[in-house]
Amino acid sequence: MSRAMNLALPESEVRRLCLSQGVGISVVEPLPSGGTRLVCTTGIGADEMRLRLRGHLIDGAVTRHRFYRPPGAKDGY
Repeated sequence: MSRAMNLALPESEVRRLCLSQGVGISVVEPLPSGGTRLVCTTGIGADEMRLRLRGHLIDGAVTRHRFYRPPGAKDGY
């Protein structure tokens, strides 16, 4: 199963819930239509968050920012 999911929750709430469950975040990004895309670091963590947040999952395809860069991201490696 995928480690990624789209949630009808604000980013701050997604981060808080992952922290409270001890689930690592690989990527988190806002969705243009509202909500948050979450990619967990492990499949087990993603399964846990899907169970806990099943009422907030967005079904189907969503539009994402084409070149999203988190605030404060720097160029380079």
